Amino acid sequence: MSRRVVVTGMGAITPIGNSVEEFWSGLKEKKVGIGPITYFDTTDYKAKLAAEVKGFDAKQYMDPKAAKRMEQFCQFAVAATKEALEDAGIDMEKEDPYRVGVSVGSGIGSLQAMEREHKKLLDKGPGRVNPLLVPLMISNMAAGNVAIQFGLKGKCINVVTACATGTHSIGEAFRAIQYGEADVMVAGGAEASITPIGVAGFTALTALNTVEDPARASIPFDKERGGFIMGEGAGVVVLESLEHAQARGAKIYAEVGGYGATCDAYHITSPAEDGGGAAKAMEVAIADAGLKPEDVDYINAHGTSTHHNDLFETKAIKLALGDHAYKVKINSTKSMIGHLLGAAGGVEFIACVKSIQDGFVHATAGLEIDDPECDLDYTKGQGVEMEVNCAVSNSLGFGGHNASLLVKKFQE
Repeated sequence: MSRRVVVTGMGAITPIGNSVEEFWSGLKEKKVGIGPITYFDTTDYKAKLAAEVKGFDAKQYMDPKAAKRMEQFCQFAVAATKEALEDAGIDMEKEDPYRVGVSVGSGIGSLQAMEREHKKLLDKGPGRVNPLLVPLMISNMAAGNVAIQFGLKGKCINVVTACATGTHSIGEAFRAIQYGEADVMVAGGAEASITPIGVAGFTALTALNTVEDPARASIPFDKERGGFIMGEGAGVVVLESLEHAQARGAKIYAEVGGYGATCDAYHITSPAEDGGGAAKAMEVAIADAGLKPEDVDYINAHGTSTHHNDLFETKAIKLALGDHAYKVKINSTKSMIGHLLGAAGGVEFIACVKSIQDGFVHATAGLEIDDPECDLDYTKGQGVEMEVNCAVSNSLGFGGHNASLLVKKFQE
């Protein structure tokens, strides 16, 4: 018998606010967190904009010594987890630590550590490389550090599926609870890759938009879209079995209904042109929840603002939902916070939960010029107050990874 899984806590570090409340208020106000890159000199770079996290001080969330032994992506993960656990009211002294697990992924890990130590290697030789380079750099350290900081001894995993990482991480946590491997899972993603090699690499791939106007930089589904804008941050949620949440009198935000994961098996960066793989992930998530396409009120699209993604995702939504595709509200959170890569699915899942809670679907900021090939309702202009009973969050990653989560209003 598979167990029901609910969301009881949320935490976010984003380019438009370092808490769930600030992030959600920013989305409602169409606040765009994109601006010139401040981390390094972009004189020789074609892409000059990014969505950086602002005013983050790791020492506010953890012991300064612990913070020193963590790269930024791990600091973001720990900070978001702290907010999520406090929000959920989880008291680890009352929990069996082996029943509380972690599924927090990062697409890349620390490019900062790699750049820094590679320079030392070239300038000063191998003897000068930091002994902590490997544990600072590897992507599973977000999950590892979260577990260490909060004493979580259950299943601890790091899913790495590029831009689908956050969504897969929450999906795999959902499965772990359904199957009885854990009662509580801390799940989501973290990323901090706005570095010279990160920006240069994505630019060389022609994935990034090179415009210099922040208002026209991340414009999903717009006819003039020209690539994504790199973002950073973390989105972490606390998932629990319904019995566990009820036994401790937890407040329940929403219920995770279904999870679908597929692969295009087509191309290393481009989604399948017919949208078949992404459509199947949505279909599986909807069926997993025991629902029909007509039950979906809202889709938080992957919506990266690249030509291919937005076109093929539109096709995928039509394939998965049929005629209902034209009746569903769709938006892209990336229009305001850029693309958080491995963290995108985490913060976008939070946007879905908040939409259900508040009865509000935020606008796709920057969407001005309709693309005849993208002809669905992408919440252009202003956000919409409406009842949201059922939301789907999509993530599509390089390598052909597709993940969809269905989250719905909780009913006893």
